[in-house]
Amino acid sequence: MAMRAGRVVLTYRDYAALPDDGRRYEIHEGELSVTPAPNLRHQEVVGNLFATLRAHVAARSLGKVYVSPVDVILADTTIVQPDVVFIANDRLRLQSERGIEGPPTLVIEVLSTSTRERDRHTKLQLYARHGVPWYWIVDPDARVVEVYRLEAGTYVLSKRIAGDEPVSAEPFPDLALPPASLWA
Repeated sequence: MAMRAGRVVLTYRDYAALPDDGRRYEIHEGELSVTPAPNLRHQEVVGNLFATLRAHVAARSLGKVYVSPVDVILADTTIVQPDVVFIANDRLRLQSERGIEGPPTLVIEVLSTSTRERDRHTKLQLYARHGVPWYWIVDPDARVVEVYRLEAGTYVLSKRIAGDEPVSAEPFPDLALPPASLWA
C-alpha cells in the first residue's frame, strides 16, 4: 500500500489479496469500493445482455465478450469489474492471466440500488479518464439502455434505447438489439 498526501492508496497487489467472500471489490483510483453480490433480477438482465452480445460477436468474429466477475485493470490503482465487457479484435492483446489490462472497447453496467450512483458518476468518469471508447448504462427499472460514446475525454449520450423494436447500438452497427428481451 502506497501513501499519497496522507491517505492509503491501494494497488493491484492489495486487490489480489482481498477475500473471496461473495462481495464485489473494486479499486477506484486507489480507494476500495465494496458492493454486495447483485440480486437475481440484476443477474437475469446481465445474462440476457451477455447472451445477445456474445452470439452477435461470435457469429461475426468481432472479438470477445466477458461477463462479471472479470478484472479490468485500467491502472495499478484502478481495477473494476463491469457487468459485461467487450474487447474488439484490435484490443485482444489486452487480455492476460490477470484479466483485461487496459481499456476494453465497451463496458456495460447494469444499475442496481447499491450501484446506481457509482455507475452513473464515479465509474462513468473512471472509464472516460482511462479511454474506454463506449459505455452502456442499463437501467432495468426504467427499461432503458443508454449508449455513451467517448469524445475528447468525455462521454456523450449517443443513443437511448427503449421499447420493443430492435435497435442498433454502437459499437455494433449491425446488431438488432431487442430491448424488451433484456427485461424478460
